[in-house]
Amino acid sequence: MDLLQRVLRTDVSGMPLEWVGYQEAVRLITLDQVCYSLGKTLYQVHGGINAVSGNQSIVSVDAIIATTGQHPHKHLLGKNYVPPLSNKSLFRRDQGLCLYCGQRFPGYLLSRDHVHPLSQGGKDRWVNVVTACKRCNNHKAGRTPEQAGMELLAIPFCPTHAEYVYLQGRQILADQMEFLLAHFPRNSILRRRVEKGAALLI
Repeated sequence: MDLLQRVLRTDVSGMPLEWVGYQEAVRLITLDQVCYSLGKTLYQVHGGINAVSGNQSIVSVDAIIATTGQHPHKHLLGKNYVPPLSNKSLFRRDQGLCLYCGQRFPGYLLSRDHVHPLSQGGKDRWVNVVTACKRCNNHKAGRTPEQAGMELLAIPFCPTHAEYVYLQGRQILADQMEFLLAHFPRNSILRRRVEKGAALLI
C-alpha cells in the first residue's frame, strides 16, 4: 500500500476539487460525507473490533471520492476562475521545459520569466509568465523576447480549475487522469499533451 498515493476528491456533481491523503479520505467516509466513489480501491484501512459482533471494521478507499456539501470556495471556480500562481504549478504546466532554449531541466535549474517584464509594466500572472532555465532568464534580463532576440516557443495560458487540480497531482492514476480529462476544455493544450503521452516530470 503506497501511503503517498493521493485520492481525488470531487463535489457531488463530479467537479474535481483537490487531492487528499488516505487519512482525510477515511475521515470523510466515516463521517458519511462521501456519496459515491469511483476507480480502483487504493486502501483497505482496518479499524477497531466491534465488542458485540467481534468483527473488525474495514474502510475501503477508492481513487476518486465524491463528497457531499459544497467546496468552501466554489464561487471562485466559475468561468473567470484564476488559480493561484506558483513556480511548482508553472513548471508543471510547461513540463519542465525552458520555453526559450527548449531543453528540459530539473526544478532547481528553472525560474519564472515574465514575458513582458515587470520593469516595463508586465504583470505577474499566468498569461505573462513562462518557465525558463536560469541561463536564458539571465540573458533575457529585463527585456521582452523581441528586444532580447529570443524566440518564445509556446504561448503562456491560464489553466482552468480542473487543469490546476491536474497540475497539483503527483502520481496520477489512469482512472483519475481519465476523470480529470473529462473536465478539461475541449481545446485544452494540457489535454493534447496528456493524450500524446506527455509525462508530468517535475
